Amino acid sequence: MKKLLMLLVCGMLWSGVLNAQQAQYMVFEFIKVEKDQLFDYIEFKDLMEKVYRQALNDKRIKGWDFWSLQNGADEGDFQYIMVTTYDDPVKMMNGLDDSAMMKYTKIAYPHLTEGQVATLFEQSLSIRDMPMRLYMKEIVSTDDNFQFRPGALASFDLMKAVEGKFEAYEKAETEVFRPIHQKRIEQGLMGHWSFLRTALPQGSEAKSTHLTMNMYKDYMQFFNAQAYEDLTQTAEQRKAVNEGLNSRDQKWVYLATLENVVR
Repeated sequence: MKKLLMLLVCGMLWSGVLNAQQAQYMVFEFIKVEKDQLFDYIEFKDLMEKVYRQALNDKRIKGWDFWSLQNGADEGDFQYIMVTTYDDPVKMMNGLDDSAMMKYTKIAYPHLTEGQVATLFEQSLSIRDMPMRLYMKEIVSTDDNFQFRPGALASFDLMKAVEGKFEAYEKAETEVFRPIHQKRIEQGLMGHWSFLRTALPQGSEAKSTHLTMNMYKDYMQFFNAQAYEDLTQTAEQRKAVNEGLNSRDQKWVYLATLENVVR
């Protein structure tokens, strides 16, 4: 009996370790570039793809995506969203400092001198502004095999839990909305969905507390999903959906197209 109990305890501990290892942490950087410098920045993001691939090979990151915004809060606020994925919160907070970026750039572009690499980064910093950066932890996601490829479409929905309904909102996303998105994926109307919570403490004046990512392989799948109406929902299910909607405020929805990806 004691041996069986010990096996059960070890199993629970191992399951906890696996869950911790599978947790994903993401940094969302909303980037603004002046219109007369957009071409220069397009060249820079292609260079960054090669640099972040070196960081992936070195296991500093789990992935990197570069998204071009189609719409958002204000067309003049941002043009791009850069998402870097980590498997550890400490790695996320440390990020990639200048020395690491220089190191990976030298590996990716061995023909460049140290002075040329430094000049390249100085130029990039002068043409971009990052007025908003979000540190997030993934809470739950759908079961799928979505492939992050250039041309994929996503909506990044910034949410703020209603005061006093933080736990109710997270429960709604996990128990009500996740099954809905999972069903859409199984019907070919969606590619991937995930729900994230801010990883840093925030006060009551924070603009958002959560974020959902809705992924589609292309515009055709996206528009088919918008036109779809689930006529099989019961009155009880509709009530649960409405209660979930009332537990949060949808602040902004950013529609974006994937341009560069490292996986």
